[in-house]
Amino acid sequence: MFRALVATAAMIIMTVANQAAHAESPDLIVKESAVDFATTVRHLQAEIEKRGAKIVAIVDHAAAANASGFKLRPTTVLIFGNPILGTPLMEGRQTAGLDLPLRVLVWQDASNKVQIGYWPPSRIADTHGIENKRDIMDKMTTALNAITDAAAKR
Repeated sequence: MFRALVATAAMIIMTVANQAAHAESPDLIVKESAVDFATTVRHLQAEIEKRGAKIVAIVDHAAAANASGFKLRPTTVLIFGNPILGTPLMEGRQTAGLDLPLRVLVWQDASNKVQIGYWPPSRIADTHGIENKRDIMDKMTTALNAITDAAAKR
């Protein structure tokens, strides 16, 4: 019984440590916005649409938390994509659909600064073992960088 408890505790500790390491991954790209939260979200939407991508969903985590009796600082995910870029990745490995369309998180941190964060598209190729699609990954990377830079600087 004692060994089972120790093994379970060790598994929990390893899982939490792994999640914490993943959450603080140096791969996460974070940019501080020069404008308030609502404006950042609006600008991000405009920049996405301006470049021909389609917003598939907007997830307002703070509203969902509030509806459940919790308080969460403004936190919204914009999910968007362009099938011209995403489909070839899924043709190569359909499991890429778990990470597509792309997502950008906008949140107001504890010091009331607005942040924009996203995973680099190269993680999709790495995670799903997609090779020979470097041109698409480069286009996604360039687009995400331009979209988030423009949204953060207005």
